[in-house]
Amino acid sequence: MKKILAITFLVLLIDQASKIYIKTNFNLGDSVSIFPGFKLTFVENPGMAYGFHFGGIIGKYLLVILRVFLIGGMVYMFKKWLKEGASNYLLIPMSIIFAGAIGNLIDGMFYGMIFDSGSVYDPSIDRWLDYGGISKIVPFGQGYSSFMKGCVVDMFHFPLVDWYVPDSWPLIGGKHIEFFKYIFNVADSAITVGATFLLIFRKKAFPNGLEF
Repeated sequence: MKKILAITFLVLLIDQASKIYIKTNFNLGDSVSIFPGFKLTFVENPGMAYGFHFGGIIGKYLLVILRVFLIGGMVYMFKKWLKEGASNYLLIPMSIIFAGAIGNLIDGMFYGMIFDSGSVYDPSIDRWLDYGGISKIVPFGQGYSSFMKGCVVDMFHFPLVDWYVPDSWPLIGGKHIEFFKYIFNVADSAITVGATFLLIFRKKAFPNGLEF
């Protein structure tokens, strides 16, 4: 259990520290090149990992509830796995995934309550509206929005290919080609890394097959 708690705490600390730094030092949309192919680009995401979202504010509520149930289910499974003496090949990747899920849940549930500005949903046009200025932390409950209406902070941007096709090219001339265009955060990375480790070491993680 100590191992699970330590990994979860470390990932959450890095995740939340990086998000708070970006939100309190960058304007929404600011982008700073760190080195070729890597930028810090501040965007806010009301939905899932890597910028995916759906269903306006109702979709956001459903996503938060789904994350709560997912985290609760993982707590149950950790207790089961520890009792059965599961290996580190299972516990460590799942701890990383667990931390990532909690990290994005914190943003969605509480960021609207602890920052003075952020993206808000306008039901009249069914869109999330951007904002100007750098955010500041305010006393809990005095933020720009309410419980479960905060947005996830994303910042890691790897445009390894960032190219405008010459206008002279037939059919695709003038188009912008970017890879990798998705912007993500530490929590997203943790979920991806943990899932990758589970896939690579699945035979050692689940020596008796996938059991729940």
